[in-house]
Amino acid sequence: MQFAAEIETISRVQHRNLVRLYGCCLESKTPLLVYEYLENGSLDHALFGKGSLNLDWPTRFEICLGVARGIAYLHEESTIRIVHRDIKASNVLIDADLNPKISDFGLAKLYDDKKTHVITNVAGTFGYLAPEYAMRGHMTEKVDVFAFGVVALEIVAGESNYQNALDEGTTYIFERVWELYENGRPLEFVDPKLTEYDAYEVLRVIRVALHCTQGSPHKRPSMSRVVAMLNGDADAAEDVAKPSYITEWQVMAADVSGSFASSHVGSSSTQTQPTSSSGGHGGAQASPEPGDLTPAVPSPLYTSIIEEGR
Repeated sequence: MQFAAEIETISRVQHRNLVRLYGCCLESKTPLLVYEYLENGSLDHALFGKGSLNLDWPTRFEICLGVARGIAYLHEESTIRIVHRDIKASNVLIDADLNPKISDFGLAKLYDDKKTHVITNVAGTFGYLAPEYAMRGHMTEKVDVFAFGVVALEIVAGESNYQNALDEGTTYIFERVWELYENGRPLEFVDPKLTEYDAYEVLRVIRVALHCTQGSPHKRPSMSRVVAMLNGDADAAEDVAKPSYITEWQVMAADVSGSFASSHVGSSSTQTQPTSSSGGHGGAQASPEPGDLTPAVPSPLYTSIIEEGR
């Protein structure tokens, strides 16, 4: 089975910031994955829940850096390149020494950057999905970069980007951080529980997160550069465009108009083909080619979601 082969491959990937996958059980109706046990639970529980962990700023910064290192390893340093596809705070577990480890490789895909990948059954978690992946199924390692940017903002704010996701009046942390950053008050974004913190580190993390959550995947840095920027070894430019994001309301609206997700739901295959373009005018809308990023959703809606500096 392809699934078993991929799991066997992923189980050989080892890094201090990745949860060790010991194996899987394929005999049950739903395949079961067996991971190492991490006693301090998940990052979302520590940040947003009623957990006993009190994460000060130095610990939060090291967690942010550790998560970045783990993703960079998956993308660039492992013998096989892996796109996780579901980076989020609940998939970051914390060990006894408060070191972060990325977990849940259930959605991970082995990645070949020489080909364009279009996923016909988009998986992941709203609040962390890159626009091009959620709306078009276009997958590169930059979907993980986007999700990391969200997690980094959550670490700074101590606030989830996924609370009340179906409340149309919800103010997403993207909106709040951008308003504060644009008005020269980024430190007001910091979790009020943090009474002491390094202002320069906080500002650096916010800038890195804004670069990671740009609408165009080409504008997002690689994860190795993210690590360098967090370490202060590379510059995180102050001049950055407004981050882009989607909401469930936008995807639901696109669904009604024939979005990628609605027209392909139920299919679990992955199309992997050389990049090509498609054309044509009038008549029924042609199915998008893997290399074609022309939106299958209404153009004004898609543009408002993904355009840089919206």
